[in-house]
Amino acid sequence: MQDTINEVKDTIVEEANNILDYTFIFSKEISITVKGLLFIAFALIATAIILKFARRFLTRNLPQNDKLKFITVFTYVRWFIFVVIFLIGMHTAGVNVTAFFAASAALLIGVGLALQTLFQDIFSGVFILMDQSVHVGDIIELEGKIGRVLDIRLRTTRAVTIDNKVLVIPNHLYLTNILFNWTENGIETRESVTVGVAYGSDVEKVKSLLIEAAKSQEKVLKIPEPKVLFTDFADSSLNFKVVFSLNNSFETQFVQSAIRFKIDQLFRENNITIPFPQRDVHFYQEPRK
Repeated sequence: MQDTINEVKDTIVEEANNILDYTFIFSKEISITVKGLLFIAFALIATAIILKFARRFLTRNLPQNDKLKFITVFTYVRWFIFVVIFLIGMHTAGVNVTAFFAASAALLIGVGLALQTLFQDIFSGVFILMDQSVHVGDIIELEGKIGRVLDIRLRTTRAVTIDNKVLVIPNHLYLTNILFNWTENGIETRESVTVGVAYGSDVEKVKSLLIEAAKSQEKVLKIPEPKVLFTDFADSSLNFKVVFSLNNSFETQFVQSAIRFKIDQLFRENNITIPFPQRDVHFYQEPRK
């Protein structure tokens, strides 16, 4: 009786080994056993569990909006990791991965070149979300373009310019260019207007008129008060800069323009001249011989 039971066990083990060793042959160079397929399935399941805990760990301190964006990005990264684990699993299971790549080398090269910039944008988007250097509502300057950030997406960031035009910024530009975030330290910014006056002008009077022009604008903050800097003795003028604070730097150009209008008015009323470059030309006539 015991011998019969042992024979049955041996038969079952042998049949199981035969099943596990059964080989699927796709070509002369590419084949895989059932055991290899089970190993790959186990590796993918373990990877999925690890990535799930990693996602929770990385997003635990992110704001809700950024968390949703990160999860979207993480989904693409997860599939990329699955592909890598799948290929590693195939190689470990004895599949000739080199032959697989050789058969599709031309296709992979073309796809890689096409997706190069796409992956740059995606990974840059991940860095933006993790680094928290740019938020929705920030006013940024990039490559001379200024806009208020409307949305940070997987591949691009959308911002609206002062002309109410939508600026679509590929995310990889954040890594390859200098980015100015006007509002990272708060919404209050320091702005200025420069002007030159003629030599001989009453500089104290010029100073008081410049401060008056800045204070005349409702959008200029009262605290800190506007200040005037005497910046240079130039070739044709005495140069001044009036510095003031705003809590909406997106309207800087309009406020600067209004202050220039007011400066011109006050200077005219007080006989302060804004000079233009002048040159003295001397003619010398040689005496006749």
